[in-house]
Amino acid sequence: MSTEDVTIPESPLNRFHAVIPAGGVGTRLWPLSRAAAPKFLHDLTGSGSTLLRSTYDRLEPLAGERVLVVTGEAHRAAVCRQLPEVGDDELVLESEPKDSGAAIGLAAAILHRRDPETIMGSFAADQVISPDDLFQDTVREAIFTAATGKIVTIGIKPTHPSTGFGYIRSGQALKVDGAPNALTVAEFVEKPSQEVARKYVEAGDYVWNAGMFVAPVSLMLKHLEANQPELFAGLQEIAEAWDTPRRAEVTARVWPTLPKIAIDYAVAEPAAAAGDVAVVPGSFRWDDVGDFAAIGRLNSAGDVDEVTVLGEGARVFAENASGVVVSDTKRVIALIGIKDVVIVDTPDALLVTTKEHAQLVKGTVDALKASGDTDVL
Repeated sequence: MSTEDVTIPESPLNRFHAVIPAGGVGTRLWPLSRAAAPKFLHDLTGSGSTLLRSTYDRLEPLAGERVLVVTGEAHRAAVCRQLPEVGDDELVLESEPKDSGAAIGLAAAILHRRDPETIMGSFAADQVISPDDLFQDTVREAIFTAATGKIVTIGIKPTHPSTGFGYIRSGQALKVDGAPNALTVAEFVEKPSQEVARKYVEAGDYVWNAGMFVAPVSLMLKHLEANQPELFAGLQEIAEAWDTPRRAEVTARVWPTLPKIAIDYAVAEPAAAAGDVAVVPGSFRWDDVGDFAAIGRLNSAGDVDEVTVLGEGARVFAENASGVVVSDTKRVIALIGIKDVVIVDTPDALLVTTKEHAQLVKGTVDALKASGDTDVL
């Protein structure tokens, strides 16, 4: 047989297309994060780069220009300013939020129409990850595993018994070429109590569910059709019109009718029950920046005593104080004899709480919404 007759199989890495769902308001980061300027549009780590920009830059070495961004219509201008590389064909705009099932499902349907052999990877726009090279190594393992016919979730090795994340219990090694750390998934479990979370960490076979999925688009759609046929049918109708002049008309008609469901419930958990899900544990640092206490963890304390200060031109004086100050004004903020405080100062709203109570900010947002004070949301 001549060398001309030998076909070298294409690497699965060449079939990879990244998807960045950029949604959610981040209510626990109010009043910094709002409906018009959600947390992924902010620099929350003092790096000089927004969370969205950092996510794109982290994926670019893996996907090149093959990056699809799913975001709200209201954020189009801001997203395009931050990601000028993303053209109209790679920008999926939601007229209203429909949860991750519709957002990621539509991305899968569009990519499948363009190339049914695509392996997609979904990575939220509002997570902080480092170092990039460890993350990229983990994603490569996930791509090789997905190519064997698996939906792959990237799990994060727990650093403490968190009650704020769902967990994944891993099973047997899969022995995939190019993915030495790939494991079967035994089960997904919901956010646990403190005592249960401690047992998970001690057991050693549980990882945090970071909501990152890598999968053949055909397999994603197969499980979506089996478990959410109404959602699947609507997304298929939009995808068929996506690269045609009918995109706007069909999307405007169908999108509002779609059911709301998270991708975990629509695809991942039923697929795991069918034995179609694997997990690749990641050892990189990961944080979903769920509250202002996280911002304190992610930023080394500033030059002002033990206070982390964020905000260009922030004017903070501190004496025997610690905590987090985020300032969007030129107002002088003086902290004296106060520990673990959180202060967020914006032109029309001021938040004062503590790191311990940072998770409760969401309740304030709900109360403001209920009382009709939507002008500050």
